Amino acid sequence: MEKKTLFLFDTVALIIGIVVGVGIFKTPSIVAANTGSAYEFMFLWIAGGAISLIGALCYAELATTYPHSGGDYHYIGRAFGKNPAFLFAWSRMTVIQAGSIAMLAFVFGDYITRVLPLGPHSTSIYAVSSILILTILNSIGIRQGKWTQNLLSTVKILGLLVIFFAGIISPHQSVPLLYPEQPRISIGLAMIFVLLTYGGWNEAAYISAELHDIKHSMVSSLVWSIGIITAIYLLLNLVFIKILGMTAMAQSETIASDVMNRIAGPSGAGLISAFIGISALGAMNATIITGARTNFALGREYLIFRYMGRWNENAGTPVIALLVQAVISLFLVLLGTVTRKGFVTIVEYTAPVFWLFFLLATLSLIVLRVKEPEIIRPFAVPLYPFTPLFFSAVCLFMFVSSIQYTGIGAFAGIAVLLAGVPFLAGSAYLNKRIPRSSASG
Repeated sequence: MEKKTLFLFDTVALIIGIVVGVGIFKTPSIVAANTGSAYEFMFLWIAGGAISLIGALCYAELATTYPHSGGDYHYIGRAFGKNPAFLFAWSRMTVIQAGSIAMLAFVFGDYITRVLPLGPHSTSIYAVSSILILTILNSIGIRQGKWTQNLLSTVKILGLLVIFFAGIISPHQSVPLLYPEQPRISIGLAMIFVLLTYGGWNEAAYISAELHDIKHSMVSSLVWSIGIITAIYLLLNLVFIKILGMTAMAQSETIASDVMNRIAGPSGAGLISAFIGISALGAMNATIITGARTNFALGREYLIFRYMGRWNENAGTPVIALLVQAVISLFLVLLGTVTRKGFVTIVEYTAPVFWLFFLLATLSLIVLRVKEPEIIRPFAVPLYPFTPLFFSAVCLFMFVSSIQYTGIGAFAGIAVLLAGVPFLAGSAYLNKRIPRSSASG
C-alpha cells in the first residue's frame, strides 16, 4: 500500500512542475497564428485556465473517491471494463508518452539550433540525438539524481523570470494589437494548443494514494496550482505581445528567443535558448523515466507485453521498456521530419487520442455514480451532473477539432490507437492459454 508522504505544498509544486514545462515557449506563436487579435488571444488563455479548473474539479472527485496509482487507467477500467482500459494503456505507451518525448525533443532541437545550427535538418538531428543519449544513459543505469532534476527545474524557472522581468522593464513596445488584414483561422485549432500547454494537471490522479488528508489536499492543490499556472501564462503572454506584437508572434518558431533578441540582442537570445533547451532536456529525461516505468507495469499486467515487464537488476532499470519507448519516439521524430512540421505534427498525433480518453475518464465519474452509489465520496463535484457534462462536451469538442483542423498526424495517432485492437485480442487469447504463474517465470 502506498505511503502517505505528500502534503498540499508538495502536490502544488509537483503539478506546477509538470504543467509549466516548455510548451509555453512554443505554443503561443501557434495560438497567435490562429486568432485575430491580442484580446481574443488573451481570452483563449483565460478560457484555458477556466476549463482546466472545471476538469480538475471532476478529477478531484475521482481521485478522492478512488485513490489509486493507476489514475485514468483505474477509473476507465472500473467504469467501462478491461478492454477500454487496455486501449488506454496501449495508447499511453504508443501515443501519449512517446508523443510527449518527441514534442520535447523537437522543442529542444528548435531552441538549441538557435545556439548551434547543424544545417537544414538541425532540429531533427538534435531531437534524435537527445532521445538516443538519454535512453542509453537510463538503460545503463546512470540515473539523474534528485538534485539534478531540481537543478534543471530551477533553470526552467530562471528562464521564465528572465523573460518576464526583461519584458516588463524593457522600453520596447509593439503597437499593433491586430494583424494587418489577418482573419481568424480556427478557434478550435488554437484551443488545442492552449489546452496542451495547460495539460498535465490530471497527472495528480496518479499520486492520489500518497496524499495526506486527501479530500482537502487534492482539491486545494488542484485549485491553487491551476490558478498559479494561469497567472504565469497570462503574464508571459502579455510580455510576448508587448515585445513582439501579434504578427511577429505568429511568425516566430522560437518565441522566447525572439523576445530576448529584441530586448538584449543576439547574446540574450542565445542565452535564453540555451536555458530553454536545457529545460526541455530535463523534462524529456523525466518523461523517459516515468514512461518506461508505465510500460514496465503494462508488461507485468498483460502477457502479450511481458517482454517489457523485465527489470534489469544490474542497471536498476526496465531496459527493454526503455528501448521500446525510444523506438516509438524516434519514429515520431521521423514522422515530424517528413511532414516538415515537427512539433505541430506530434501535437496533431497525440491530440485526438488524448482527448478521447480524457472524455472517457470524465464520463467515468457519471458512470461510477450510477454503478456505485453506495461509495463514500469525500469530495463531490459542484453542480453535478452539469459540471462533468460540460467538461465532457469540451473533451468531445476538442476531440472533433483535433481531427477536423489537423493533418496527417491526427490520422496516424488514430491508426495507432486502432492498431491496439489486435493486441487486445492477442492479450485475451494469451491470458486464456497461459497461466500467469508460468508466464511470470
